[in-house]
Amino acid sequence: MARSSDRKRCRGGVPVLPFQAVTVASACSLPQVAALERQIFDFLGYQWAPILANFLHIMAVILGIFGTVQYRSRYLILYAAWLVLWVGWNAFIICFYLEVGQLSQDRDFIMTFNTSLHRSWWMENGPGCLVTPVLNSRLALEDHHVISVTGCLLDYPYIEALSSALQIFLALFGFVFACYVSKVFLEEEDSFDFIGGFDSYGYQAPQKTSHLQLQPLYTSG
Repeated sequence: MARSSDRKRCRGGVPVLPFQAVTVASACSLPQVAALERQIFDFLGYQWAPILANFLHIMAVILGIFGTVQYRSRYLILYAAWLVLWVGWNAFIICFYLEVGQLSQDRDFIMTFNTSLHRSWWMENGPGCLVTPVLNSRLALEDHHVISVTGCLLDYPYIEALSSALQIFLALFGFVFACYVSKVFLEEEDSFDFIGGFDSYGYQAPQKTSHLQLQPLYTSG
């Protein structure tokens, strides 16, 4: 078992890229913290689509950290592939909140799977926002009330867009390092197989040698 650890961590007695491994682990940990923070606010706003996407992203980040610590290049490749999808999802969120093209927050409730009228938690709780209930409004639906939000230093669509932009930046950073380190791990595995793996350290049963010498037998007759 000791030699199995040597294979993963050493090449000729020298540690295999500890700095890069730590860097990738850090690159995975930063998105993990950012995703957890985002998950909390999406839960508060009942944003079911982002909640599901955040959960998948958290699982992918854990997979990336595990692949880095255990020197598993395949896990890092899967993590890098997920980051491509994650970038696309966050780009969609930016376009949705900034109402690019035909997307409209007033008509579509994509983030809640059209199950409720809830909006982003930052809509009412943004920096400097003042929430005022509108009484006897004709726009109020059953079991709902209308509010007026004023005085926000930064409107909630821009907060959501900035949050997604941060996720894209962290994803691109993690993608580059995940691809680089997985490539290094693959080269290490190829070089290890080329030199014969553990064959040189394999157990060899001792050969049985006979020390009995046959002597001619003489009989008197």
